[in-house]
Amino acid sequence: MQIGKNMVETQKLVYVILLFLSIFLFTNSPLSQIIFSECKTDKDCPKYQRANIRCRKGQCVRI
Repeated sequence: MQIGKNMVETQKLVYVILLFLSIFLFTNSPLSQIIFSECKTDKDCPKYQRANIRCRKGQCVRI
Protein backbone atom coordinates (compact mmCIF):
# COMPACT_ATOMS: atom_id res chain seq x y z
CA MET A 1 0.00 0.00 0.00
CA GLN A 2 2.83 2.42 0.77
CA ILE A 3 4.28 2.14 -2.75
CA GLY A 4 0.93 2.96 -4.35
CA LYS A 5 0.48 5.98 -2.10
CA ASN A 6 3.90 7.39 -3.04
CA MET A 7 3.14 6.95 -6.74
CA VAL A 8 -0.09 8.92 -6.41
CA GLU A 9 1.67 11.71 -4.54
CA THR A 10 4.34 11.86 -7.25
CA GLN A 11 1.68 12.12 -9.96
CA LYS A 12 -0.06 14.91 -8.06
CA LEU A 13 3.21 16.80 -7.71
CA VAL A 14 3.95 16.52 -11.43
CA TYR A 15 0.40 17.65 -12.24
CA VAL A 16 0.69 20.72 -10.00
CA ILE A 17 4.06 21.64 -11.49
CA LEU A 18 2.67 21.37 -15.03
CA LEU A 19 -0.30 23.56 -14.14
CA PHE A 20 1.97 26.14 -12.55
CA LEU A 21 4.32 26.25 -15.55
CA SER A 22 1.44 26.46 -18.02
CA ILE A 23 0.45 29.82 -16.51
CA PHE A 24 3.80 31.27 -17.57
CA LEU A 25 3.66 29.65 -20.99
CA PHE A 26 0.23 31.15 -21.63
CA THR A 27 1.18 34.67 -20.55
CA ASN A 28 4.13 34.66 -22.98
CA SER A 29 2.21 33.25 -25.95
CA PRO A 30 0.84 35.30 -28.87
CA LEU A 31 -2.67 34.31 -27.79
CA SER A 32 -2.26 36.20 -24.54
CA GLN A 33 -1.24 39.30 -26.48
CA ILE A 34 -4.58 39.17 -28.27
CA ILE A 35 -6.60 38.65 -25.12
CA PHE A 36 -4.82 41.13 -22.85
CA SER A 37 -3.90 43.93 -25.28
CA GLU A 38 -5.65 47.28 -25.00
CA CYS A 39 -6.70 49.32 -28.02
CA LYS A 40 -8.54 52.39 -29.23
CA THR A 41 -9.02 51.42 -32.89
CA ASP A 42 -8.89 48.17 -34.87
CA LYS A 43 -5.42 49.13 -36.13
CA ASP A 44 -4.05 48.92 -32.58
CA CYS A 45 -4.73 45.17 -32.47
CA PRO A 46 -2.13 42.65 -33.72
CA LYS A 47 -2.67 41.07 -37.13
CA TYR A 48 -2.61 37.28 -37.46
CA GLN A 49 -3.48 34.96 -40.30
CA ARG A 50 -6.72 33.03 -39.84
CA ALA A 51 -7.79 35.32 -37.00
CA ASN A 52 -10.17 38.26 -37.31
CA ILE A 53 -9.15 40.53 -34.43
CA ARG A 54 -10.98 43.77 -33.72
CA CYS A 55 -11.07 46.41 -30.99
CA ARG A 56 -14.20 46.13 -28.83
CA LYS A 57 -14.70 48.11 -25.61
CA GLY A 58 -11.00 48.92 -25.39
CA GLN A 59 -9.83 45.30 -25.71
CA CYS A 60 -8.63 43.32 -28.73
CA VAL A 61 -10.96 40.38 -29.26
CA ARG A 62 -11.14 37.61 -31.82
CA ILE A 63 -14.34 37.72 -33.84
